[in-house]
Amino acid sequence: MSNAIFKVPLPLNEPILNYAPGSPEKVELKKKLTEMRQQRIDIPLIIGGEEIRTGNTTEIRAPHDHSILLGLYHKAGAKEVNMAIEAALEARKSWAEMPWEQRAAIFLKAADLLAGPWRAILNAATMLGQSKTAYQAEIDAACELIDFWRFNSFYMTQLMSDQPFSPKGMWNRLEYRPLEGFVFAVTPFNFTSIAGNLPTAPALVGNVALWKPASSSVYSAYYLMKLWEEAGLPKGVINLVAGSGSQVGDPVMASEHLAGIHFTGSTAVFQGMWKTVGNNLNKMKYYPRIVGETGGKDFIFVHNSADIDGVVVAAIRGAFEYQGQKCSAASRMYLPKSRWDEFKTKYVGEVNKIKVGDVEDFTNFMGAVIDKGAFKTITDYIKYARDAKDAEIITGGNFDDSKGWFVEPTTIVTTNPKFKTMEEEIFGPVLTIFVYDDNKFDEALDLCDTTSPYALTGAIWAQDRNVLIKMSDKLKNAAGNFYINDKPTAAVVGQQPFGGGRASGTNDKAGSAMNILRWMTVRTIKETFVPPKDWEYPFMQEK
Repeated sequence: MSNAIFKVPLPLNEPILNYAPGSPEKVELKKKLTEMRQQRIDIPLIIGGEEIRTGNTTEIRAPHDHSILLGLYHKAGAKEVNMAIEAALEARKSWAEMPWEQRAAIFLKAADLLAGPWRAILNAATMLGQSKTAYQAEIDAACELIDFWRFNSFYMTQLMSDQPFSPKGMWNRLEYRPLEGFVFAVTPFNFTSIAGNLPTAPALVGNVALWKPASSSVYSAYYLMKLWEEAGLPKGVINLVAGSGSQVGDPVMASEHLAGIHFTGSTAVFQGMWKTVGNNLNKMKYYPRIVGETGGKDFIFVHNSADIDGVVVAAIRGAFEYQGQKCSAASRMYLPKSRWDEFKTKYVGEVNKIKVGDVEDFTNFMGAVIDKGAFKTITDYIKYARDAKDAEIITGGNFDDSKGWFVEPTTIVTTNPKFKTMEEEIFGPVLTIFVYDDNKFDEALDLCDTTSPYALTGAIWAQDRNVLIKMSDKLKNAAGNFYINDKPTAAVVGQQPFGGGRASGTNDKAGSAMNILRWMTVRTIKETFVPPKDWEYPFMQEK
């Protein structure tokens, strides 16, 4: 036990390296890419700190080049999941009792390791396994994850310092404890930072976790496990159980020890998990905490007073960075007829400059979509638009899976504000634009608010301040992360806490103290220094 009140270092956002020609980081990253591409790794489950190989394996290939075999990973079944639950509960006995500053030290060390010797490793793994460009990998796998660990440690101390008033004669205290049981962390393919944050945010405050990464991101997940091992994370605190959703999820959801779910993924899967929890409540020891960020149909809404040059850049970066596979990616756009010709000319000219290809070619702006399933889903939407009478494709529209899962940056213009690609989440490089009459501005705002069931991110563009106020008020519930004269992507930890409402999730704001509090359970302690010796009250006396 340490007899001191410790302060976590004040967190600052990790600087983004630019990988300019000849820079040390570019040289190091290219060297690491070559080295890792030539390796074939065998990725086990990691349960209680032990490597478990089931023999039920799946190949890992680079999305942008099917010929690159990065390795294979072993898949868990009910037996391994139950082993992981036992290992987690055993690890909890000492982990939950570890002084908070010692837990924080592990993740602060992990942040420094990632900022230094592990930076090129995680960035290269994310580029090779998830087809991110160097810049997209840098802002995700390095900077955002470093920020999560540093800021979350700081938020933990802020929360614990929130203590109640104590009148004379007593001392009131709040004790912030981890949840009982284990947390099930289910993470997506598209952000290594989310994959690293969802199991570690609960672990930081004393919880233990079973971690199921997306099958298409097990490659980078394995390197995260090795990084935590080097940082000193005790065995069994986080257990890696890769595998299919049902093979892993069913035994987890049946466990009476499930204390929480930290999820990022599809709306349908999240709703199914929530329903299962509800059906199983009578068998469970706890009411599980359920935190989820799900789908989005993110918008850009443009007023006729907007700066069109800025809108063009916001649309391109918002819709096509990382192949449109961000939860926050711009997917639908509302543009006034009076500015359409100007926008279209500039926009099409710039989109036609975009290079798509292998992410190891640093001149490419876009890589491949993540896998065969995503490729089919995205291209089916494009084919639908090709055949529709109320839509036309003005950029892209082509795709090729002969070498990698490549889809061109595609822009659809529709005369139907309820067109399929205006309503449904695509999760690919497809932007649909509806051109509205300037004199129907209010109706267009209503359409933006009501067309989609989601409410994750959105951006509005105008130079007129009164119009910005009106748009903000009208769309107050349409996005949990709302941008004014900017693209609807690139939230930064500590600056724009991330999450949305409606069908987009529970809006518990990753990258803020709000999220960390969800993984704590509070005990109120009242200590009376001089207890009363007489049970009677004065009101009981008549004289």
